[in-house]
Amino acid sequence: MRRIIGIDPGSRITGYGVIDSDGRHSIHIASGCIRLKQDELPQRLGVIFHEIAELIKIHCPVEMAIEEVFVSKNASSALKLGQARGAAICAGVAANLPVGEYAPRTIKQAVVGSGAADKDQVQHMVKRLLNLSCDLSTDQSDALAVALSHAHTNTTLNRLARASAGGWR
Repeated sequence: MRRIIGIDPGSRITGYGVIDSDGRHSIHIASGCIRLKQDELPQRLGVIFHEIAELIKIHCPVEMAIEEVFVSKNASSALKLGQARGAAICAGVAANLPVGEYAPRTIKQAVVGSGAADKDQVQHMVKRLLNLSCDLSTDQSDALAVALSHAHTNTTLNRLARASAGGWR
């Protein structure tokens, strides 16, 4: 089992989820949200960096997965989201973690089976896959979905690499 921290970045709320996974079976370790005050953006980015660095120290993941920026109608929001994402990635890189980046559609496909799944479907599947009965915020379930997507994707890629190296029989 390897420990993965998944991040759903946001300039107001950043979700995180920590799982242990062998790629087939996953166990929920921790999840939550970093809720940011109404400070100026540079201060919020500093909080994201420091809080994620602290989570990495506490939970000792060996890999990080993060959602890519999606293009929205508001360019300013997309830029802020990108900056929040950058602060989170820097915390992972500072801890020498490999960082996997996943598009929202890829995450939904890996967790729900449909890239067009809505937030409720993602949340439902995350709870089922991790055998959770507690309520999760959307940001928590999205971060856990990122971690699950990373675990599933890496397992599939490793299987394909082994099959390719061994040849088809």
